[in-house]
Amino acid sequence: MHEFASINWRSRGYLPHFDARGSQQHIVFGLADALPEGSAPLSEDALTSFDSALDRGSGKCVLRDPRCALAVQQALLHGDLERYRLLAWCIMPNHVHVVIEQNEDLAGSVRRWKSWSARGINAHLGRTGRVWRREYFDRFARNADQLAHMIHYVESNPVAAGLVVDAKEWPWSSAGHAVAKIAGQEPGGP
Repeated sequence: MHEFASINWRSRGYLPHFDARGSQQHIVFGLADALPEGSAPLSEDALTSFDSALDRGSGKCVLRDPRCALAVQQALLHGDLERYRLLAWCIMPNHVHVVIEQNEDLAGSVRRWKSWSARGINAHLGRTGRVWRREYFDRFARNADQLAHMIHYVESNPVAAGLVVDAKEWPWSSAGHAVAKIAGQEPGGP
């Protein structure tokens, strides 16, 4: 793992973010209408309640539309092995979980995901305007066990939310994507 130097912490006045090359991060970002504005977690302890609130499926859940989910998936896969190493990901109906190992700044990666996918989502829906919540949540892995737990948590999120029985059934995740690649299908599953 890496040094947890204070110079790697930053904040824009909202949530603090740990940003260091080589760190493994679990990132959660949601659609603008997924939760009322101002209901972001303020600490690591709040991630569970924040994620539970997102899993209730509030808002229009436009990521249920395969074209919108594909726009997010393409944005995530685009920078893999260049800007970051994508370790796990899951696109839920109103939010996204990602586990990466950083090669570049975390804020830049998240900004690109949101920007690129927002253009695709808005184009598919024939609209303009804001797609994503302003802030995102991130948590860095302090050791290999915590990283393994993060990956399992992210890939199991559709099961926990009651969307599928087996994580590999969810086409918009690294678990489902691995099955699709094995089956010779295009990225994004059936």
